[in-house]
Amino acid sequence: MRSTNKITLFALGLVFILFQSCSVKYSFTGTNIDYNLVKTFTVDNFFNDSGGGPANVEQRFTEALKEYYQRNTQLELVRTNGNLQFMGAITRYSVTPQAPVTSSDPNLPDRAGTMRLTIFVDVEYINTANEEENLKRAFSFFKDYDPRTTTFLDVENELVDEIFTTIIQDIFTATVANW
Repeated sequence: MRSTNKITLFALGLVFILFQSCSVKYSFTGTNIDYNLVKTFTVDNFFNDSGGGPANVEQRFTEALKEYYQRNTQLELVRTNGNLQFMGAITRYSVTPQAPVTSSDPNLPDRAGTMRLTIFVDVEYINTANEEENLKRAFSFFKDYDPRTTTFLDVENELVDEIFTTIIQDIFTATVANW
């Protein structure tokens, strides 16, 4: 039994030494940010160039992006000139029919059985500590809803929040998680 304790202690010590020797610090959120080089981030106000969506859609996206990085990194949010910088625009906000439902009554028109909200966000990311990680890319996601059981106005805010959550996670992965 004494031998098992020594082996366990040795293995734990070895693991500790290996993790201490890494120059890039990995976190439980999956980032590989070197906090010796990168300490701050800036998020410029995103614009709504789509011509659609709620009046505050760009503000909702901007604030959600800031909050996500604050929650999932040790970076400090600053107004300008952060080590990491985000800017961009919502470029598409569209609601389109996906699955038609054919009416059995010839007097009733066919209508959509499923509608889809799709949002595209163009993002420019600048990493002042490592310019090789800079990127300019479009991120998008969609959510469907059933117009036979609810109206778009009843589900719009929920759909937007769900879509933004996925897009922001994708941005996070593409920028600081480097998966």
